[in-house]
Amino acid sequence: MIEVNNLTKIFYTPSQKIVALDDVSLYVEKGEIFGIIGLSGAGKSTLIRCINMLEKPTKGSVVIDGIEITALEPQELRSARQKIGMIFQHFNLLSSRNVFDNVIFPLEIAGVPRKNASKRVEELLDLVGLTDRANSYPSQLSGGQKQRVGIARALANSPKLLLSDEATSALDPQTTRSILDLLKDINRRFNLTILLITHDMNVIKETCDRVAVIDDSRIVEVGRVIDIFSNPQTATSRSFISNVINREIPDQLLQRPADQTSDIIKRVIRVSFIGESAGKPLISSMIKKFDVDANILYGNIDRIKDTPFGYLTLELTGTPDQVAEGLDYLNEHGLEVEGIEDV
Repeated sequence: MIEVNNLTKIFYTPSQKIVALDDVSLYVEKGEIFGIIGLSGAGKSTLIRCINMLEKPTKGSVVIDGIEITALEPQELRSARQKIGMIFQHFNLLSSRNVFDNVIFPLEIAGVPRKNASKRVEELLDLVGLTDRANSYPSQLSGGQKQRVGIARALANSPKLLLSDEATSALDPQTTRSILDLLKDINRRFNLTILLITHDMNVIKETCDRVAVIDDSRIVEVGRVIDIFSNPQTATSRSFISNVINREIPDQLLQRPADQTSDIIKRVIRVSFIGESAGKPLISSMIKKFDVDANILYGNIDRIKDTPFGYLTLELTGTPDQVAEGLDYLNEHGLEVEGIEDV
């Protein structure tokens, strides 16, 4: 659906050259919700603006649904943009227009007959739950309602792609969740591809199928959200994840005395639970099957989109054979097990 190939964007000032994007490549599949996460200044907003050509890349290409957007003439680009919806952090509504007229605006620009356009607006206001606010003005709306208007407007021309530029960062947590639920519903109903940029890993965790991590103008990691949470490969990813699920073992556990003999050993491990394994009594089964004592030292269980996920830090006590067999049992049943010396 979206192919970004070796994209570079350089801004020039009288005194310096600023590399906002450095040889960025990624692929977004049709119908998925794809997240791009990075700190302020990492390049994520520049990337999304290059994808819809609000910024012209210095080099590289962007292909959307088989059309190379970066190669289009201005008139062709204007036509192509009608199939790319965009929602913004600060809503960008027209204050002099009511809700109905804000949503109908892109249809007016596209030359859609008024009767057809009005019917489309009514459908969209029903979709976003604002039928009763059609005659209200932006100043009369809450932040969440303004963003719902922005989403309805972005969907007016039945786009193939929806771009979300920090669309929830100005909203409170409860409103953020309602907007994310609306985006997931739109994605399911219409199989609409959504590219979402954010600095909040909670947004990625609750919404996205895959994610790209951008740091210092480069993509440093790409993968399924569940895979990046369970096994992050970069320090940047680990930092974002730690704000949502703490993977670190507390220092006092790292400093625990060994307190073991040649016959009985103690081993501290971290177990990752993903999907179906999170609902199975594998720890209690291991205890019974191998006569191993398991003391829960630390834990964190959550959900990634619709998938249960979490960590437990355990201290296993038993003979070397019992502990080894218990660890093999956990691995064989799909749990990721890390020894404390490996963490």
